[in-house]
Amino acid sequence: MKKIVDYFKDVYNELVNKTSWPTWRDLSNSAIVVMIASVIIACMVFVMDFTFEHVLKLVYGVMYH
Repeated sequence: MKKIVDYFKDVYNELVNKTSWPTWRDLSNSAIVVMIASVIIACMVFVMDFTFEHVLKLVYGVMYH
């Protein structure tokens, strides 16, 4: 049981004294970068899906007519 208590004391000490937490400004900037990157990737996937759909419709339309 002592090992478990020591473990949690070490974890607490690590989080309070040794971890460097980002500032609110850094956190906000990182969140904005992630949101912008997510929108760009979503748009790229949409364009690829739209393109492949129409290319396949064109290919199958030509093949079966």
